[in-house]
Amino acid sequence: MISFRTAALASAAVAVLVPAAAQAKTKEMYVGPPVATAKKLGQTTTANAFFPSKLTVNVGDSVSFVPAGFHTINLPKKGDGALPFILPTGSKAAGVTDAAGAAFWFNGQDNLSLNPAFAKSAYGKKFSYNGSKQVESGLPTGDKPKPMTVKFTKAGTYKVYCDLHPGMAASVTVAKKGATIPTAKQDAAAVKKQADAALKAAKGLADTNPGANTIDLGVAGKGGVEYFGMAPASLTVAAGTTVKFQMTKGSYEAHTATFGPGNIEDPASYLGGIAASFESPAIDPKGVYPSDVTPVAVNPTLHGNGFWNSGALDVASATPLPESSSVKFDTPGSYKFYCLIHPFMSGTVVVQ
Repeated sequence: MISFRTAALASAAVAVLVPAAAQAKTKEMYVGPPVATAKKLGQTTTANAFFPSKLTVNVGDSVSFVPAGFHTINLPKKGDGALPFILPTGSKAAGVTDAAGAAFWFNGQDNLSLNPAFAKSAYGKKFSYNGSKQVESGLPTGDKPKPMTVKFTKAGTYKVYCDLHPGMAASVTVAKKGATIPTAKQDAAAVKKQADAALKAAKGLADTNPGANTIDLGVAGKGGVEYFGMAPASLTVAAGTTVKFQMTKGSYEAHTATFGPGNIEDPASYLGGIAASFESPAIDPKGVYPSDVTPVAVNPTLHGNGFWNSGALDVASATPLPESSSVKFDTPGSYKFYCLIHPFMSGTVVVQ
């Protein structure tokens, strides 16, 4: 009969002989702000960032990418970069008319859609990665998407991107087995430092004053912090004034400034239908392209129903989108506008 002492010694011997791979660790990287930080930022502000933005593991260790917002995770093939978030569908816009029956200028331009690479979600799945082949999460689905876990099998430093938010990136450094790396406590301290910086950067963004006759479409702070609102939310101008709608420096977002009829939350309405198309395979060209390429004035009869759209705007150097758009207001009244990409963002221009 084997004694308890003999069994214990045998177990100890087995533990010594367990290969290093069996003792591999898993570290966490939040894809967006951790829950506690998100609560402090509030419903109108977020941080388009990975927390921590730099993480070190050993060969054979894994990283659990914890979903904390509407983001993708892209570990590209070594030497590649982020994916474009909008691509041509291969077809051309045709027969697109306004409410008065006039053809829009962008007929003949490319129809666009979200990158098909985002359609299939890999959240909740496990992968191995050595830089030779891309690992792409796609978009998170469901109310509580599970982490995507990636085992790193080769030493090196690897970039991580969110393809939906150009500029949102992090790095994972993979050290040799046995090399000293930051402890869990040190990683937590790095996350806290980054979170504290995000909270500091968020202060006062809603009160930003962009200057005369100008409206910021969202306001960006340092470290990927973004305020989802118009600044100012209401602007009063004299008839004949030209108003500039602009993105702010450092933003990782894309926005529109769009006037027109309909309930933005109702896909059956004019504006609501255009807004809903940003979540479909084919984006309505009336949403992504500017409504006009020649000077016009916003008034209730423009395009037969008061429609005017800046088109999608951003500040990313990798996209052809402009950073701002301007339009004149020549008729007194109150004009409400929205971001078609983020329909909860709205503002008002009052013309006297």
